[in-house]
Amino acid sequence: MKDLRTFRCFCLLLLLTISCSTSKKNSRENIASPLPSELYNTIASLDRAMFDAFNNRDFIVLQSFLSEELEFYHDLGGITNYSQNIEAFKKAFTSDRKLRRALVAGSMEVYPIKDFGAVQTGVHRFYVTEKGQQEKLSSEAKFVNLWQSRNGVWKITRIISYGHRENLE
Repeated sequence: MKDLRTFRCFCLLLLLTISCSTSKKNSRENIASPLPSELYNTIASLDRAMFDAFNNRDFIVLQSFLSEELEFYHDLGGITNYSQNIEAFKKAFTSDRKLRRALVAGSMEVYPIKDFGAVQTGVHRFYVTEKGQQEKLSSEAKFVNLWQSRNGVWKITRIISYGHRENLE
């Protein structure tokens, strides 16, 4: 009889533990989760498309991802707005010096921002190819992108780029 009571108590405790951990996990996932979700996949797809345009110097496509309200905060370069960034991209895309951006695998996290869009964080690396030279790793930085969704159209309104490590090779 005592063994049966002990067994029942053990089973009850086990069920309570499983129930509590499941409800905590579900409530955490509803708040924000870096795990892949529909939102994560959307932002990952936008990130890939935007930087495919950057890497291929496709100015028109790249521009379509940037809000005219863009503010770019760069720890080494200061603060720039939409117009300044558009001019910088135009200049960079006509230069003999080619830049390529690569997202560090596993570094990206995405969280919803209620009634606005999403915040994306991660680490990316930039590679440079000088005329007549081999491509080499140039820098690595952390970033925060604030994505806004208006009528199903996603654009970046804020970029924060920080923690730069330059000339890594």
